[in-house]
Amino acid sequence: MALVGILGKKVLRKSDAVDVTTLSENDVVGIYFSAHWCPPCRAFTPVLVEYYNKLRSAGKKFEIVFVSSDRDEASCKEYYDSMPWLLLPYEERDLKEELAQNYGIRGIPTLVFVDAKTGDTISLEGRQIVNTDTEGANFPWK
Repeated sequence: MALVGILGKKVLRKSDAVDVTTLSENDVVGIYFSAHWCPPCRAFTPVLVEYYNKLRSAGKKFEIVFVSSDRDEASCKEYYDSMPWLLLPYEERDLKEELAQNYGIRGIPTLVFVDAKTGDTISLEGRQIVNTDTEGANFPWK
């Protein structure tokens, strides 16, 4: 399934709309399920920010979309301000629930890696990959 079928038609980079079809310019898209109220999420997010920046600086075609499990839009925005990647618009609650169901999300933080061109799942264990492949040497993890 293409990313448009997975993530809808648009995501946000800060407050600017980004057409989801442009994500296919990458090799891998991470779908990051997280929330500001969750202590393990707040601990993992800075690690993921560093990892993301490292891979992007090395020229890896890698993007992340944050899917918020925050209880309100203000909390989502405050948390998202610490992230350099994209955001599934907070008002897309139905799509968020559909994504969580499709990937069998049982807890957060969870990071899913998908092939940016096909939408096929690469790994449901993105956190483990980030914590073990610390330099991204095995990118794109296929």
